[in-house]
Amino acid sequence: MNLSGKKILVTGADGFIGSHLVEALLAGGCDVRAFVYYNSLNSWGWLDTLPPDAARKLDVFPGDIRDPNGVLEAMKDCGVVFHLAALIAIPFSYHSPDSYVDTNIKGTLNVLQAARKVEAQRVIVTSTSEVYGTALYTPIDEKHPCQGQSPYSATKIGADRLAESFYRSFNTPVVIARPFNTYGPRQSARAVIPTIITQLLSGQTELRLGSLSPTRDFNYVTDTVEGFIALAEADSAVGKEINIATGEERSIGDVAKFLVSELNPTARIVADELRLRPEASEVFRLVGDNTAITNLTKWRPRHKLEAGLRETIAWFRRPENLARYKAWLYNI
Repeated sequence: MNLSGKKILVTGADGFIGSHLVEALLAGGCDVRAFVYYNSLNSWGWLDTLPPDAARKLDVFPGDIRDPNGVLEAMKDCGVVFHLAALIAIPFSYHSPDSYVDTNIKGTLNVLQAARKVEAQRVIVTSTSEVYGTALYTPIDEKHPCQGQSPYSATKIGADRLAESFYRSFNTPVVIARPFNTYGPRQSARAVIPTIITQLLSGQTELRLGSLSPTRDFNYVTDTVEGFIALAEADSAVGKEINIATGEERSIGDVAKFLVSELNPTARIVADELRLRPEASEVFRLVGDNTAITNLTKWRPRHKLEAGLRETIAWFRRPENLARYKAWLYNI
């Protein structure tokens, strides 16, 4: 399937990955409807930062992914949907799990039901490497067992299985895209890399972090977006869940040391108990096997970690970008 010229719905278009995906789809000649979270300020989230010529090309639909009627209305005339709308912060899921069930599971059900009714040609459901939990073996391939080590990951497992069930029960053309840890410009303040960068750029000399030993497979955001698009265009990906991963593993501590060396070598890292996950909930090791996506598509990660981190730093250095973050607060 070639996406160029198609009417495409992106849920979660106002968010970190969603806004980058919208940009890439527009650049690829797609007709994009951006589903953003309805609010009284008429804010489009990160889409508000797009160049005016790009923003004017958008068909923006304010709504709530938990509302089946709104989702169906947004889906009309769209042959393809990228479903990214979700609650993603793991610490917030510890004390508000009901909202994660409503948003991540019920919201996905609403998308699947609407896609079935309008007979969508392709439904890309966004999963997460967190569904795997701490690696039982590495690299983690798509056959690795799922482990619900947080309410967040449990709801994403549930959403994935709903998507699978619609493919098997109704032949809905679903692809489950499973990106590993995405980073880059516009990332949420609750993620570790923006947390480190914003603290350092704000002049803090004591860098407050949680556990440094967990490892992650870091994807630069434009690489993740290219993976989404490649999977949407690959007919052979339908009915499958597929990792978007680099296959390289780096510890949080190593990333923190690199960023400190780039921004303020005199800063020191201090442990913050508030930022630690419960031990049985912490995912200590994630590194993905990307054999499936590289066999099915031409996708390859373009960014090495250090290069991607430098691009991210450059974006955060712009005063108008850094001003959007509250470096003095722990964002759960």
